[in-house]
Amino acid sequence: MSGLGDRLTDGAYALGWSTVKKLPEPVAARLGRTIADLAWKRRGKGVQRLESNYARVVPDATPERLAELSRAGMRSYLRYWMESFRLPAWSAERVRTGFDPKDVHNLTEALASGRGVILALPHLGNWDLAGAWVTTKLETPFTTVAERLKPESLYDRFVAYREGLGMEVLPHSGGTAFGTLARRLRDGGLVCLVSDRDLSASGVEVEFFGEATRMPAGPALLAQQTGALLLPVTLWYDDSPVMQGRVHPPIEVPETGTRAEKASVMTQALADAFATGIADHPEDWHMLQRLWLKDLDPQKAPENPDGSRNAGDTQQDPEKGTS
Repeated sequence: MSGLGDRLTDGAYALGWSTVKKLPEPVAARLGRTIADLAWKRRGKGVQRLESNYARVVPDATPERLAELSRAGMRSYLRYWMESFRLPAWSAERVRTGFDPKDVHNLTEALASGRGVILALPHLGNWDLAGAWVTTKLETPFTTVAERLKPESLYDRFVAYREGLGMEVLPHSGGTAFGTLARRLRDGGLVCLVSDRDLSASGVEVEFFGEATRMPAGPALLAQQTGALLLPVTLWYDDSPVMQGRVHPPIEVPETGTRAEKASVMTQALADAFATGIADHPEDWHMLQRLWLKDLDPQKAPENPDGSRNAGDTQQDPEKGTS
């Protein structure tokens, strides 16, 4: 059954990239909204987890408000997928006009410095579109990291998709990604990493919307080791076909402290920048997985109806391919 499930998953993504990209844009948008509304009405685990996460972001929200947010969140999530399936067919002009980042001077000035630049993003909006805009509008290639997915053919599809948008994609496993990223940065290159969820033992504990979670140490450690500039980026949608975004000012490396202490301070600053963007546009934060440590700890997690407790997520998340 596992092999059959893998083939079905791979086939579903293959169908998306082969079929959705051929649809007129308004038709693809309507299809995305329809799928999102159907998923929202089913109230599956992903929708329930999305609502639970939004309750942290908007703590005074009523149940009705949380339901509105989760419906909007699912529509935003499916907009991400419809855009991603269609991106390989977009013209260069459509890519250039499809994203309107604010304070982009923070990025262009950082690139001009020659020090290397790390862009760190949360699961907001469409980071693939933002990446395509960088390679197309700014004509700047960059390197990112993708988690190895199962089946292997699905991982290969995601790599081919992102490479087709002008990205260099490194596998997360194998222990070589950090060294390659460091070399790219020392050469004055650009690295982009989705960085709002790291449930491994190496993650840095931060306070996020008033509670503890872990985020990757990689962006801060790379900045320390290479002298590269670390810039948070937040993204969001409005009612237009154009995605919005903001490039935040660089996060400085502290002058004192151990390597780990500096990484902790910098990762907390990154979490704070992410929180501002998520608080302003919670419906565009596509976090359908457990995030906060309280939800992951079997002793602290809420009980299920049968009295058992969830120790954490085991589902694969192909969307987080640049973590």
